Amino acid sequence: MAGHSKWANIQHRKGRQDEKRGAAFSKIAKEITVASKMGGGDVNFNPRLRVAVDKAKGVIRYEGYGIGGAAIMVDCLTDNKVRTVAEVRHAFSKFGGNMGSDGCVAFQFKHVGQLIFAPGTDEGALMDAAIEAGADDVTTNDDGSIEVITPPNDYMAVKDALEAAGFKSEFGEVTMKPEGENVFAGEEGVKMQKLLDALENLDDVQEIYTTAVIED
Repeated sequence: MAGHSKWANIQHRKGRQDEKRGAAFSKIAKEITVASKMGGGDVNFNPRLRVAVDKAKGVIRYEGYGIGGAAIMVDCLTDNKVRTVAEVRHAFSKFGGNMGSDGCVAFQFKHVGQLIFAPGTDEGALMDAAIEAGADDVTTNDDGSIEVITPPNDYMAVKDALEAAGFKSEFGEVTMKPEGENVFAGEEGVKMQKLLDALENLDDVQEIYTTAVIED
């Protein structure tokens, strides 16, 4: 798969999403702790605790399209689905996209484990170790980073095996990997980035998956 500044894009996205996800779950955990101390640990008799627990469980996914038909899936953590869907729909429509129905773009993604190794990693040795560990695919990107794809259930086993072999990934997760790409550059790239930024900046949004690739 072509690089398209993949290494820099992953570093940037990981930092922003990890920070946002960590802040969201820290806030929920704090609210659960406070609610338990104030009203007891039984959700049946503690309305505030019930709300906090419901929010911790309230992960929902929305699907839609960006400009040029690029597929986008948005994972949200919310205690108010009506508010969240309105905000997500508004972001799509404001920046040239549109929300779709459940499943409208999900088929364009595959549930996988993904490990990214920094440019300069020994490609041959990593490939041998990854295949032996049970990886599905190993790809070197144009920017020199190396991507190892695993079955989602084998992600940790492959990661641990590679670390034992001396290969420590710079980034790793179980994710929804796009099966194809919609590449944008110039003005179209700017428009697409505005849509992705608008979605990412919504308080309830935790993760965005897209087939869009924006070239520098």
